[in-house]
Amino acid sequence: MARYLGVDGGGSKTAFAIIDDSGQVLGRANTATSYYFSEGFDVVERRLREGVDAVCEIAGVQASDVDAAFFGIPGYGESSADLARLDAVPAAILGHDRYTCDNDMVCGWAGSLAGEDGINVISGTGSMTYGERAGVGRRVGGWGELFGDEGSAYWVAAQGLNAFSRASDGRAARGALYQAMRQRLDVTSDLDAVSLVIDTWHGNRSAIADLAKVVSASAADDPVADGILVAAVDELVGLIETTRVLVGFIDDDLVPVSYSGGMFTGERYLGLFRDALERLPAKYDLRRPVLDPALGAALYAAKKSGHPLTPEALAALATQ
Repeated sequence: MARYLGVDGGGSKTAFAIIDDSGQVLGRANTATSYYFSEGFDVVERRLREGVDAVCEIAGVQASDVDAAFFGIPGYGESSADLARLDAVPAAILGHDRYTCDNDMVCGWAGSLAGEDGINVISGTGSMTYGERAGVGRRVGGWGELFGDEGSAYWVAAQGLNAFSRASDGRAARGALYQAMRQRLDVTSDLDAVSLVIDTWHGNRSAIADLAKVVSASAADDPVADGILVAAVDELVGLIETTRVLVGFIDDDLVPVSYSGGMFTGERYLGLFRDALERLPAKYDLRRPVLDPALGAALYAAKKSGHPLTPEALAALATQ
């Protein structure tokens, strides 16, 4: 029995899964973020070792028993100077070299479309798309929170904080979003939000992105909050359109599209995304994800090892 390890890193958490070649899930585990741009490079080995140890214990296997692994590391490929160091980290944890590394965007695509040609869009702490067609893969977006990641939870949260500041000082009316944001921040004075986010949270990416939940929850009662979500999904479909062209889908193709990331757990957000996609002239087939990104990473590990799961094993995996 072959065993495959999948690791899906992210801005908020790192998820681990071990499957076997019959499509059975042997174990799962989660740790905190492995995003080294904000946490420092040492966080990569620390989080990966913690998670691999945990998932192997749950699965009842040793790391040396893993036949192949795929590590989706957030930030991978965004600093050429770091690639060799990142590629070397799993060897020290697994004790072998039967693994590959890439950006965590691959996990979302591999899971949501079960490795089929098409496009996956991520809207979690950050945002980006990854698509493949006939062996050609391209990434679009994912430039980070300072000048990119449009449509992500961080982006939505930042827009929500901007709306809160405008309502606070009278540039805009105070509605449900203002009240909900003030309650969530739990500040004595509205201006205390500045010191809270910068000094107390130290601009923490995950803590800020979590405020997107406030925007989403306020959307039904506040047109400003709803407008932020509408703008966010418009950004996402722009990423998808660009990806479609870059990987070679033509106008007459029906392009499979799926999604991953915490923003899509909100039905309002998913509905707005579906509507925005349907307004495009190109033809898209929006699909609910087949697998979550951690299982997608494990599936991709099997494929990269030269032993992809059989259709029967894949069907068994999807039922879990």
